[in-house]
Amino acid sequence: MSTHNHSQASSETYNTNRTALTLALSITALMMVLEFVGGLVSGSLALLSDAGHMLTDTGALALALFALWFSRRPATPEKTYGFYRIEILSALLNGSLLIVIAGYIFFEAVQRFISPTEVRGSLMLAVAAIGLVANLVGAFILSKGSKENLNVKAALWHILSDAFSSIGVIVAGLIIIFTGVTIVDPIIGFIIGLVILRGAWRVVKESVDILLEATPKHIKHEEVVKALKNVQGVRDVHDLHIWTITSGLVALSAHVLIEDTLVSKCGDVSRTLKKILKGKFGISHATMEFECENCPDGLVCRIQKEK
Repeated sequence: MSTHNHSQASSETYNTNRTALTLALSITALMMVLEFVGGLVSGSLALLSDAGHMLTDTGALALALFALWFSRRPATPEKTYGFYRIEILSALLNGSLLIVIAGYIFFEAVQRFISPTEVRGSLMLAVAAIGLVANLVGAFILSKGSKENLNVKAALWHILSDAFSSIGVIVAGLIIIFTGVTIVDPIIGFIIGLVILRGAWRVVKESVDILLEATPKHIKHEEVVKALKNVQGVRDVHDLHIWTITSGLVALSAHVLIEDTLVSKCGDVSRTLKKILKGKFGISHATMEFECENCPDGLVCRIQKEK
């Protein structure tokens, strides 16, 4: 696959994503240190949970940035599709890390229920408020990146999860300040874990679907077949496969049975089919094998004949 013809994004989109990830990484790393120190001093599990989440965010953003750069490497005879899937592997790893950190938060919350500790609500509240502002800024920056890029989407979810966590910590801090009820701290920590787990599962599931080459959710297999069969000269479409190479780059392969016609006219049919696939379904890389009923056996699909 030529990176010139089938690049997943333009240089402008790449630069936008790179800048967004770099800025978000810098902000997140700074806030991670601040929340960790604040959590130790205040004794807040919710704040330490948020700091731990930010630690994974820092690694996730660094990994996403590396994957974005590495995926731009050109294809080779051994890696004919290039290195696009590096971004999907990065998203899968990031989602898996989120699941692990959610499990740790659940464990710590149970420990705090069993053995409650003193929490300094005012310090907890102040640090969380600063963290929320930083998270919102980071989320805004990443939202300017590609909406289709799963790698950037996974990084954005990390930041949004942190924003939810900061809101939870602020709520816990206010309750502790005005009521003195510290049990709310592990409760909020547990809720934060659930929010993280939900987002992580979505990222992992989408990544696994791409690695298993499942048909993209926004494309209906039967609708593609119907659209192609409506083209003049096309008799049937079978052995159709649709998969995602990486975020925003969908591929298709199919056997197309056409009327007995001149080989020179196949090009017109091919261009029409590819125009429909690109315009209606967003499929930018299509490979089709043409067949005809009255052609020699070598040009007739054995798969279809066996059916």
